[in-house]
Amino acid sequence: MKGSFPEPFSFVMDFDFNHIAVPFRMQPGLRRMACGEAHLTPLAPDGPLYQEKLKVVEAGQCFHGLQGFETGPALEAIARQAEREGHAARLASVDDLPLAFEEDFAVLDGNTGKLAWLCVCTPSHWAPEDKLGLDFAAVHAPVADNAALLAASSQLVRLATGGGPWERFVWTVSPSGRYDQHPSRQARTAWPAGENSAGFAAGCFFRAERQTLLPVEGAPSQAVFTIRVMLQPLTQAISSAGDAHRLRNALASMSDATLAYKNLTTARAPLLHWLNNTYP
Repeated sequence: MKGSFPEPFSFVMDFDFNHIAVPFRMQPGLRRMACGEAHLTPLAPDGPLYQEKLKVVEAGQCFHGLQGFETGPALEAIARQAEREGHAARLASVDDLPLAFEEDFAVLDGNTGKLAWLCVCTPSHWAPEDKLGLDFAAVHAPVADNAALLAASSQLVRLATGGGPWERFVWTVSPSGRYDQHPSRQARTAWPAGENSAGFAAGCFFRAERQTLLPVEGAPSQAVFTIRVMLQPLTQAISSAGDAHRLRNALASMSDATLAYKNLTTARAPLLHWLNNTYP
């Protein structure tokens, strides 16, 4: 199998294709979480995600923080949430954080609107060290068709840091079977070449992120942003015709700018051909 997964790969991705909006638009897509919904996912030590995160930790490339920023309240918020979810034993210190959970973490400072601290091992083609200290608008400046996001940036920061947990999902199709897609650590994987549409799809992966916003008690102007990367071979990720139709319609409705931003410009035609033929 192409990618970095061991054979056979049988990871079950916890993603509902109803989270794919049709037509596709770059938008916040925030949903208020109900009381008691989980923010954290224990990281199994026998899987590829653990191995990839471990390499980043051992290289000393996991943590990034603004000088002088007090991380105590945010880390305490994560520890309290871990205790509520029954995972307290996983966190003896901050050093345990990256390998305790599938999630990566970032702290948003509502007073400045900036990312003040990050614990990130599996970024999706962005460099955490370059985002540190940027405000919401600057972080999302490279995003295609970002007018709605940027126009709502101040409101989104207030929502994020104003109390109440939030959740959102983002997704893409990728030729890479790696969780860690830091641009300096991993060169972009080329799309399958010389394949018919079925062979092309067999070399692709569905990549999704569940992102949550966890309020920080004791520091009401802060929020912890969790990022859980989920990855599965595309042909395994789609489990029904309904999933396929939603993905097809979302891909078909993407603008040229969005396709370029997501590196899907050359991939859309073979993906649509495969989806149309496999799930008519």
